Amino acid sequence: MEIIDMWFDPRCPWAWIASRWLLEAERVRDVRVRFHVMSLVVLNDGREIDPWYREWLTPGMGPVRVAIAVEDKYGPDALRDFYTAIGERIHLDKAPIGPELYVAALTALGLDPVLADAADTSDHDESLLASHRAGMDLVGDAAGTPVIQVAGAAFFGPVVSPTPRGEEAGRLWDAVRTLATIDGFSEIKRPRNGRPVVER
Repeated sequence: MEIIDMWFDPRCPWAWIASRWLLEAERVRDVRVRFHVMSLVVLNDGREIDPWYREWLTPGMGPVRVAIAVEDKYGPDALRDFYTAIGERIHLDKAPIGPELYVAALTALGLDPVLADAADTSDHDESLLASHRAGMDLVGDAAGTPVIQVAGAAFFGPVVSPTPRGEEAGRLWDAVRTLATIDGFSEIKRPRNGRPVVER
C-alpha cells in the first residue's frame, strides 16, 4: 500500500474536492491518505491580497486550530474523520464558522466537544505551525492547498472539479503518481473551468 500525504485547510473548497478524490482513489487503488493541517491564514499573513479574500480569511484560524487539537489529542485517524465531519458541514451544509460548527462535528464523532474551545486559543499553535511548515516547505510558500506528497515528490494540487469518481479517480491518481516519478517535472496548468463543485 502506498501512502499519500495531503495538507488541507478545512475551509478551502479545492482542498475538499481533492480530498474526496483521494478517498475515492483509495477504493480503486492500493493507496492510503494521511491528512495534515495547514492554514491559509498563516500562509497569507503579511501578504498583499484582495480585500474580499482578506475578509474570507478572517474566521479561518478557528477550524484549523480545532482540527490540530483533534490530531494532538486523538491522532491522525481522528483528524481524517474530523476533516470529513467539519468539511461536510462547511462545504455542503454551508454552516457558519463558529462554536456550533465545531461542537457539531466533534459530537458527531464522539470526540470531546471541549476541543471547540481551541478555536480561540493559541494552545495548539506550535503543532499547527509545525504541520503547516512541513507541507509548505515541500512546495514553497507560493503554493497553497491542496498539497500532496507521493513517491518522494510533492505538488500543489491537483485542482479538479467536480470530484472524480470510480475508475476516473483511479486514472487521475495513476497520472499524478506517474508525474511524481519523472525527475525534473515541476508544473502543468490550464485555466480553471468555473467555480468548485463540492460534493460528499
